[in-house]
Amino acid sequence: MYMRRDGFGPAPELSALRAERVSRVSTPFGVDAWMVTRYADIREVLSDAERFPIAIRGLAQLPGAPEMTEEQHARLRAGNLLQMNPPDHTRVRRLLAPEFTLRRMRRLEPRVARIVADHLDAMEAAGSPADFIRSFALPIPSLVICELLGVPYEDREGFQRRTSRMIDMLTPPEEAVALQLESRAYMAELVAREQADPGDDLIGTLVREHGDELTADELVGVGGLLLLAGHETTSNMLALGTLALLRHPEQLEFLRKEPSRIDAAIEELLRWLSIVHSGTLKLTSTEVEIAGQRIGPGELVVCALPAGNRDPELIDDPDRMDLSRGEPGHLAFGHGVHHCLGAPLARMEMRIALPALLERFPGLREAEPAPGFRPQAIVYGLTSMHVAW
Repeated sequence: MYMRRDGFGPAPELSALRAERVSRVSTPFGVDAWMVTRYADIREVLSDAERFPIAIRGLAQLPGAPEMTEEQHARLRAGNLLQMNPPDHTRVRRLLAPEFTLRRMRRLEPRVARIVADHLDAMEAAGSPADFIRSFALPIPSLVICELLGVPYEDREGFQRRTSRMIDMLTPPEEAVALQLESRAYMAELVAREQADPGDDLIGTLVREHGDELTADELVGVGGLLLLAGHETTSNMLALGTLALLRHPEQLEFLRKEPSRIDAAIEELLRWLSIVHSGTLKLTSTEVEIAGQRIGPGELVVCALPAGNRDPELIDDPDRMDLSRGEPGHLAFGHGVHHCLGAPLARMEMRIALPALLERFPGLREAEPAPGFRPQAIVYGLTSMHVAW
């Protein structure tokens, strides 16, 4: 239920459950969970990592996944912030946080602008129409995160293939686990090279400055998570955000006339699209009460982020996209100790890419075939999108 979509927003049946505030739903993990749908209630859950720690349930624990020892599970989780609770999560995130400050992001802006311009040049040279995802939305964040991490860009087809299958909940569990192991093996080779000769990229910096604080498995987990999240999320925001603008010409015209409002526009697109369905599942550590519903210890809790971001208690007329009102406070990047570490990077990439795209192609429009949505993926987005100008 918490992954159900209707175009850009949550499905009507999901929105309707907001009135109940807390509902019982099924999950892909073969067990039921309590779904929280109101903005204030979701913030309460995400703010309290002690009562609502992350449920340590990865791909390796999906029904039908191959048997693994606890040691194998622990190695798969190592360094993955989405599979860690304090104090381990606090320790690893503290080491990573300096690499994602606004100051560091500003230093990257000229390089991101060059990457965007190069891809716009290539699109223009190839001519109209264009496969927007292959030409623009996917390669830009992929190249940025590859350069940031020190991953060879020529390896992108391999990791993009693996991650797109891994985050698809229709992928058979045994295949998903095999892909996860393949991804970790790839990152382990990269980490070993960096340990032997640390570069100036993020992995090399972590090895050089914190090599005695992070194990090799943790470095592998950190690199794997950033590689996956760094291109899947931003690429889908660029594609969905562009499609949303094309289908709301009055909002597109507003942004063209007032380009200085790009930051507000991005916040509204993040809220209105909410490409992450739920973030991590939580497992109650004690008996809790949410919105009058008592929940016992050891129960799964899932937050429906798209429903929360369209809660009338958060904003007036929440189902309407209005770029003039966008501001931080939404749940698109989560909340609390697990608030998305890469949020400054994602915002910066969108702030550079969207205006440049609209300026280069003032006649940008949708082209056939119609875009395809992918609601079954952990990160919501498009399977295809074509544009003309």
